[in-house]
Amino acid sequence: MDFLHLKKIANQIRQDIIKMITEAGSGHPGGSLSCVEILVSLYFGDILKYDPQNPHWEERDRFILSKAHGAPALYAVLSQAGFFSHNELLTLRKINSRLQGHPDRIKFPYVETSGGALGQGLSIGIGMALAALYQKKDWQVFVLMSDGEQEEGSTMEGMLCAVKYKLNNLIGIIDANRLQIDGSVDEIMEGKTIKKRYLAFGWEVIEVNGHNFSELLNAFKKAKNIQKPVCIFASTIKGKGVSFMENKVQWHGKAPTTKEAKIALEELKEEAKKYAN
Repeated sequence: MDFLHLKKIANQIRQDIIKMITEAGSGHPGGSLSCVEILVSLYFGDILKYDPQNPHWEERDRFILSKAHGAPALYAVLSQAGFFSHNELLTLRKINSRLQGHPDRIKFPYVETSGGALGQGLSIGIGMALAALYQKKDWQVFVLMSDGEQEEGSTMEGMLCAVKYKLNNLIGIIDANRLQIDGSVDEIMEGKTIKKRYLAFGWEVIEVNGHNFSELLNAFKKAKNIQKPVCIFASTIKGKGVSFMENKVQWHGKAPTTKEAKIALEELKEEAKKYAN
């Protein structure tokens, strides 16, 4: 696998995220930036089965963005993968745009489900995974969650359900950037126990650096062959790639000003020089 190529894609995705949210004047940069390598690994690392020319291909793998406020990252990745025009990205959150602040399955048919309220994605993914098993299909279901939404009761119910039905085609991913809208996940609802909970409920847990392509890809490949539900716990940095956003809770849901965006893009373009041919 060409990790340099993946890093170039990730850098471009981050630039797109900053441009989109700045143009919209609202959005969630912190959590969008933290999950970039996870999404790039899935879509460009030969992990997900998909076809941009046939987005509803029956044999595709299903990807659920449970942390739906990270939509700018997913939109940028889907555009890069060829699902729709790159020019459309700058319509984010605008009137009549298909690119809503949280994915809208009706307006934007390239996502598996609409999103908004946290804690729903795992249960939706479980339904899809069950459908695959009952129909004897071999596609897999990937659910990207935040660490903050592990506080939701529906997520814990889903954790139990996945084990009960032996869903070996379900891979949950936690973007563990350790910050949520009100502050530190650890302080708000004991985030340090998340991995222990999954293990106690009977899941396999794989810990990775969520910005390391080698670790992510190895984890995804391993998870595909484990005969029970798998949780990939990816430690990440909120606002990754933009120095003044990193690990700052105030960038959970605030758009940068034009001046701030210029500084962010300058940093990212400087970083991109490392990956130039």
